Amino acid sequence: MKTNPRAQAGAADPIIHTHSQRRAILAGVCVALMAVIASVSGLNVAQQQLAVALDASQSDVIWMINIYAVTLAALLLPLGAIGDRWGRKPVLIAGLLIFGIANAAAGLSPSSGVMLAARFLSGVGAAMIMPVTLAVITSTFPAEERSKAIGIWSAVAGGGGILGMFLSALLVDVANWRWLFVLPVVLVLAAAFMVTRSVPNSREAPEGGFDVVGAISSVVAVVGFIFSLHEGPERGWSSPITLLTLLVGSAGALGFVTWELRQEAPLLDLRLFRNRGLTSGSLSLLAVFGVQAGIFIALYPYFQAVLGWSGLRSTVALMPMAVLSMASSGLAPRMAARVGARLTMVSGILLGAVGLALMAAQVSVDGGYLSVLPGMLAVGLGMGLSMTPSTEAITVSLPRERQGVASALNDITREFGTALGVALLGAVLAAGYRNAIDARLLATPTAAADAARRGIANAFAAANGAGPHSKVLIRAAQDSFVDGWRQAMWVGVAVMAVLLIYVLVRGPEAAATNEAESPSTAPIAPTGDA
Repeated sequence: MKTNPRAQAGAADPIIHTHSQRRAILAGVCVALMAVIASVSGLNVAQQQLAVALDASQSDVIWMINIYAVTLAALLLPLGAIGDRWGRKPVLIAGLLIFGIANAAAGLSPSSGVMLAARFLSGVGAAMIMPVTLAVITSTFPAEERSKAIGIWSAVAGGGGILGMFLSALLVDVANWRWLFVLPVVLVLAAAFMVTRSVPNSREAPEGGFDVVGAISSVVAVVGFIFSLHEGPERGWSSPITLLTLLVGSAGALGFVTWELRQEAPLLDLRLFRNRGLTSGSLSLLAVFGVQAGIFIALYPYFQAVLGWSGLRSTVALMPMAVLSMASSGLAPRMAARVGARLTMVSGILLGAVGLALMAAQVSVDGGYLSVLPGMLAVGLGMGLSMTPSTEAITVSLPRERQGVASALNDITREFGTALGVALLGAVLAAGYRNAIDARLLATPTAAADAARRGIANAFAAANGAGPHSKVLIRAAQDSFVDGWRQAMWVGVAVMAVLLIYVLVRGPEAAATNEAESPSTAPIAPTGDA
């Protein structure tokens, strides 16, 4: 995953000209990518079951979900660069091995600690797999076939999340949460067989040594910032652990920026962000994917615990938002051609903020699905309108020979945004729930009240032994979850409002787009991302 435009060396192995071999290569890397993408959203549908089975609080469950995304976001850049240097095939196979073993361990987890460790290792394996799959395509496919292959890769990346949610919901409803990890293991075995047989090895000839300092400081920055966002709503923004992790993240970020600007062959060339289109597109994707991930963290427990729906029915209920997002993504280029990329991005961001505000204002226990549907539809429409021009703002900011940089930035901003969104909005939801339920448990037995404070799933489990207090406890948990939901959605509105102001002031310029598309530096057509 090359992100230094001044060190673009050719692949060691020749381009593959045999159609059947290219088809086998594409199938192998897409199956590997499917395993990674499906695992991002798979645990959302099993939040309630995980909390009860592993005696985990709502905050613990959020960490089980997010530690995968955090690890993937933190290691995506350095491990992608290692794949370029050491050889993409061995790194891909090693990643599949780690990913498969970690998912098997997660499925057998007897405790929260084992689950967290297994999810961490899954993230390490995913960070070895994801960037290499795209690099294999760009290094082995001829120019006339490359765009089509990347389009298929992008479709798998987009569809993998939806397929993962449906299959996960089905497995949870029919069997139990442990079966969620069977699918990744099966996909890994299939991908390993196909990759071993069909994918040739390739590598770059880099300038200078591997940027160890840049890699370490980038990981410290990502982990520090995400941990502080996760713990701030839980422990308080002035608590020692929140301030310490924020300080560590800030020090890592400052060190990364200072070091990278002094390197001839940096891990990430930060000078690229002088381009306002690249910067605004990256920040837009970061915020939009973060808010979207935070919404999913809240919607599944609402459907399953508050409304009492099955996992499959809950997943179907999300489809109007997903379908509208995909449809508006297809319409966004036409709108951008008429009114400009900046106005299209602004329209999408504004709709997203309105949708979050609608959900915050209208959600209730008794209102049910119809109380959140209008907000979901507005969010879906807005996300689609903002994602496509944001992605295009990144790709058109760089010439054709730097499109590998654009792809890497796309991956990093989306995965980092997902981890940030789950950490912040998930923590606000959990803290809001816990603060709201205290006043509703005054007449509840101490043991049941203590269990209920840990999360809505724990409250439902405690209600089974609460006798005459059962109905009161369940209603208190449902109302408190809705209170936490409102707080999380208003935080999302604030994030989108800040983004809206930034894009209005510093959004992509038409002149920059036209310059990027001049005959000498015309970029390839944007194809989306995972």
